Amino acid sequence: MSNTYQIYLISDSTGETLDRIFLALKAQFKNIEYKVHSYSFTRTENQILKILEDAKKNEHSVILYTIVDNNLAKYLANKSDEKKIPCFGVLGNLILNFSKILNQKASHEPSGQHVLNDEYYERIEAIQFTMNHDDGKSTKDIEKSDIILVGVSRTSKTPTSIYLANRGFKTSNIPLINENSLPKKLKDNPQIACVVGLTTEPERLVEIRKNRMNSLKETENKNYTNIENITKEIIDARKTFQKYRWPVIDITRKSVEEAAASIIKIHEIYLNNVK
Repeated sequence: MSNTYQIYLISDSTGETLDRIFLALKAQFKNIEYKVHSYSFTRTENQILKILEDAKKNEHSVILYTIVDNNLAKYLANKSDEKKIPCFGVLGNLILNFSKILNQKASHEPSGQHVLNDEYYERIEAIQFTMNHDDGKSTKDIEKSDIILVGVSRTSKTPTSIYLANRGFKTSNIPLINENSLPKKLKDNPQIACVVGLTTEPERLVEIRKNRMNSLKETENKNYTNIENITKEIIDARKTFQKYRWPVIDITRKSVEEAAASIIKIHEIYLNNVK
C-alpha cells in the first residue's frame, strides 16, 4: 500500500468532469497504483478541511480539483501547501506535474482514455446489466447488483440507474407498490447490495404523473394522480425504507447527476461497512 497513490478528486459540482479528466490523465502512465477518493458538491472551507485531514493521514496523497470559486480554490491550494499535500487545479499542466511526482515520462498518446481496456468493458457490462434489470424486469440475480434503487412510480429510478451504469455501476431498480411487491431475496436479505430509497414531495409527483398520463393520453386511472393516494404511497415507502434501514434520497430538487453523486457516496460508505 505504501506505493499506492491516494487520489483525492474535489469538485464543487457532480465531479463528472473531474472524473473524466483523471481518466485521461492516468491513461498517460502505464505503471500507477491508485485509489480514488471522490468529493462532490464541495463548497465550504469546513468541507475542505475535513477532506485534507483525511488526506494527511495517507501516504502519497494527491489532490485534483475543479472549483470555480476563486477564493475557495485558493483556500484549498494554500491549506494543501501547508500540509505538504500536492494539489492541482485541472487547468494546470497536470501531465507534467504527474510526471514529476511519479518520476516517469508520459506517453503523450492522444485520446489515451479511449483505449478498450478492462474498465471500458466493465462499463459496457454494467449498462447491459442495468437495462436487463430496469423496473423490476429481472430479480433472480439481484445479488449481483452494485446498487439497487427502490421507489414509487416516477421517482427517476430509470434515468438515475442508466446514469450510474454509465459510471460503471451495475444497477437494479425496483418499483415499490407496497412492501409485498419487493423481491423475496431483498426482503430476506435487505443488505444484499447497496440499496437506496428514492422519494420526492407529493405535489411534485402529482405534476410528473399527470404529465406522464397526458403523454400517454390516459384518463382512466385517477388514483395514479390523486394527491391523497400519492401522499400515502410516499409515507408507506418511507416506512419501508426505515424498516429495512435503507438510506433515502429526496430527488425533488435534484438533477439526475446530483442524485447519482449522492448515491455513489452512499455506495462508498456501504463498501467500507461490509469490509
